[in-house]
Amino acid sequence: MNQLTSIIVDDELAPRENLKLVIEQYCPEIKCLRTAENAVTAKNLIELFSPDIVFLDIDMPELNGFDLLEMLPCRNFMLVFVTAYEEFAIDAIRANAIDYLIKPINVTELKNCVMKLVELKNEKISRNNFKPTTKVIIPQTNGFIVIEEDEIIRVEGEDCYTHIYLSNSKKVTVSKTLKEFENILVNDMFFRNHKSHIINLKYFKEFYYSDGGYAVLTDGTKLEISRRRQKEFIEKVKYLHSK
Repeated sequence: MNQLTSIIVDDELAPRENLKLVIEQYCPEIKCLRTAENAVTAKNLIELFSPDIVFLDIDMPELNGFDLLEMLPCRNFMLVFVTAYEEFAIDAIRANAIDYLIKPINVTELKNCVMKLVELKNEKISRNNFKPTTKVIIPQTNGFIVIEEDEIIRVEGEDCYTHIYLSNSKKVTVSKTLKEFENILVNDMFFRNHKSHIINLKYFKEFYYSDGGYAVLTDGTKLEISRRRQKEFIEKVKYLHSK
């Protein structure tokens, strides 16, 4: 398994840098992507990088740790509170935190926390990789439907919802985030072209470098391919269509 990615949020520089240093020295399973000194910066970083873990201080000026969580209704990360105040423990439990670390950081407690995080991530990967068929179960308000992966042309994320466009011209909307579908659709034919779309390369038709770079699907849909992913996209298309 690759390293788990993390973001550290703390308004004080010393504790922020100390936690980063301790993680780098004692927890090779964790990679710190960025640190943030306030809730607004943290929100932007979390939405940009989609980390596996957020180490979050609670007692911050203006907007505290709980305020940040309210700003992130679609939480796709494991939460670890890091604070100097033990009285926040009950609130941390209510916020579904995986663990609760007291400053100054105790290395043994941090290692135990990381072991727990790794186990949870491995369990999630195992669940996502268990796919006896190429069918996808899509939950609905009054039940669920089963869709063949081959029927999916593209998947579009919109806040906490995802729209699934099918080859029979139907569209199905579900209350799952795009990242959740990215974990479900592990077939090589699926490619996340930018932050809001996953496309099935079976339905890819054309690619143009103009207007920043975009693909045209067999149903006529034009989708931007982010510049940082264009090389990977082109190589994958060439590989899949050379088989």
